[in-house]
Amino acid sequence: MVEEKRVDLTEQVRRWARVVYDHQRLGEEPRRCDVAVVLGSHDIGVADRAAELYRRDLFDRMVITGANSPTTLARFPRGEAVHYRERVVELGVPESAVLMETEATNTGENLRLARALLDRAGIAPATVMFVCKPYMERRAHATVLKQWPEVEALCASAPLDFDAYLPTVGDDRLVLDTMVGDLQRVMEYPARGFAVPQSVPEDVREAFHGLVAAGFDRHLLPDT
Repeated sequence: MVEEKRVDLTEQVRRWARVVYDHQRLGEEPRRCDVAVVLGSHDIGVADRAAELYRRDLFDRMVITGANSPTTLARFPRGEAVHYRERVVELGVPESAVLMETEATNTGENLRLARALLDRAGIAPATVMFVCKPYMERRAHATVLKQWPEVEALCASAPLDFDAYLPTVGDDRLVLDTMVGDLQRVMEYPARGFAVPQSVPEDVREAFHGLVAAGFDRHLLPDT
């Protein structure tokens, strides 16, 4: 059990966080896809959402992908994909519907290794649902467009606004640090060839800089 870590956030920080969170969500309506790729992270709610969408018959197979990172080791000591797989099976997804990839340590590897696993299984999807954290949708979509452009991609996450989502993780600082880092990657990764460019409005950039100035900077790129 990971200890809950709540932070007394100021209302200004909450306003900035809502702006960033809302921008990072795409708000796509889930629809039937050939397969799902479930992106591992510190948030076990991603596995819960994947299981829910499977029970709604929105895909027949899923690939759960993820090794570990400094932010997930304490929560998932045996690896993100291992714990996610256990969770979805516990929630009623048959083991035969789950493929597991345990080596990926970043989003690009998630996609590359999940795709290779599907290839080995003889599965060539035309449509893929990427299940992830709410504030990771935009970055996941931009990465897919760059690195797996052959598929029609749809992103899905917990249908919660920021204030409802934050307590589901139990670590306020981790959520804000990671959310700030995700937005920075949306802005920076196109120049590095990792993702397609995304429009980032000025109010979102201002919120980003406000959160960084407030100290939510632990997931920023190391050369920043």
